[in-house]
Amino acid sequence: MKIASIAAVVSLGLALSGTTAFAQNLNKREARQQHRIAEGIENGSLTPKETARLERQEARIKELQAKDRESGGGLSAKEREELNHLLNSESHKIYVAKHNGAGK
Repeated sequence: MKIASIAAVVSLGLALSGTTAFAQNLNKREARQQHRIAEGIENGSLTPKETARLERQEARIKELQAKDRESGGGLSAKEREELNHLLNSESHKIYVAKHNGAGK
């Protein structure tokens, strides 16, 4: 009985720490992407139109994340997967916009 309850506590702790780690990773990714957009503004590689589009999408991702968190129980695996996919897509769009030569 003791072993089963200890195992349950340990597995719960691991599950929660994984969720916390993902949330920290998510916040770091969002911050890095914001920094990349700011760099593009500073060095002129992003046009105002590109910047506005990228910022709107970043805001949508943050809104979705907040909505998912409010739904209760943190982020589900499906919600984490969706947010990760959106961030990957946005990261690619930032790269393309910064390297397409439109801002220079």
